[in-house]
Amino acid sequence: MFRLMKKNLLFLFLFLAVTAHAGYAAGFDLKGLQPLAPYGVFSTFGAESLKQGRFGIQLGFEKSRQPDYYRFTNQFAYGITDNIEFDLTLPYVLNENRSGDGFEDLSLGIKHRFFEEGKYGPSIAYIISASLNSGKSGFSTEGSIGGGIILTKRVGPVTGHVNVLYFRPGTDKFTDDITFAAGLDFAAAHNFKILAELYAKKSYSGKVDRLEARFGYRILTAENLYTTLGAGFDLKNRSPEYRLLLSLTYLFPPEKKKIKKIFEQEE
Repeated sequence: MFRLMKKNLLFLFLFLAVTAHAGYAAGFDLKGLQPLAPYGVFSTFGAESLKQGRFGIQLGFEKSRQPDYYRFTNQFAYGITDNIEFDLTLPYVLNENRSGDGFEDLSLGIKHRFFEEGKYGPSIAYIISASLNSGKSGFSTEGSIGGGIILTKRVGPVTGHVNVLYFRPGTDKFTDDITFAAGLDFAAAHNFKILAELYAKKSYSGKVDRLEARFGYRILTAENLYTTLGAGFDLKNRSPEYRLLLSLTYLFPPEKKKIKKIFEQEE
């Protein structure tokens, strides 16, 4: 287990070293609260969540082109009950000349699945989130508050998710943030999923209307260890032209597998 974790971390740092050609970070979209794998696609939340008492940590990396920057995303999630999850996201932005380095606002949220998936209907959850005014100037909206609705439906090997989210910034200098996200994951194998996502966003600045398609895959690298790799392409403004996405997620404690005992009756 630890050898596999070290192998994945080594891969992450090598990936950073190769792609770390960044410039000024102005104009990029703020990250905000993000889903923990495998309970989402890239930025699209799924209605499913961690079981009670389980928690997960995730280290993410993002490299963007035009504007050029790269970002680490630190995440934590905890299952309060089987259908209520606490989430935390703290991004950090870097660029080559180090003039624009800094944290974004710390985002906290609660996701509550209040309707379970039926034969025809989806599972439904809502999310309530707030960001603390903790980021560097230029990476902060002086806090925010908001939330939204999450729908998830599984049809065979394909699971689809739809999110509608609204956030109000902590200052009148910015406009409200509205996000629509739709994604799916296709279980191509027991430990391998193909991911696709459409992400549309009217950002806090009021100037960046984002419409982005993202594609990638997720591998169950080891027990409770997920590796997600993908790329996003802007369909409207070409800003950014593309972004590369990589994350490592570890969930613990491991779930206990139920062993079914079969007894044969002697005749």
